[in-house]
Amino acid sequence: MENAQFKRFFGSLLTILGIAVLLFACVAFLSDKPVLGLTVSKWESIVPFLVGTVFLLTGVNLVKG
Repeated sequence: MENAQFKRFFGSLLTILGIAVLLFACVAFLSDKPVLGLTVSKWESIVPFLVGTVFLLTGVNLVKG
């Protein structure tokens, strides 16, 4: 029982983190100015997008299971 609660908690944490990183990637892609003090080019914004996608999908799968 405790393992299922941990999976749901960790899954929801990963989901929230994935959404935040995806939002950062989208804002960094659309903006020409530094975002949160970081200067990110259009091509460099692909990395946070991929990381956010992995976190989001992993979190959703942990919450479902």
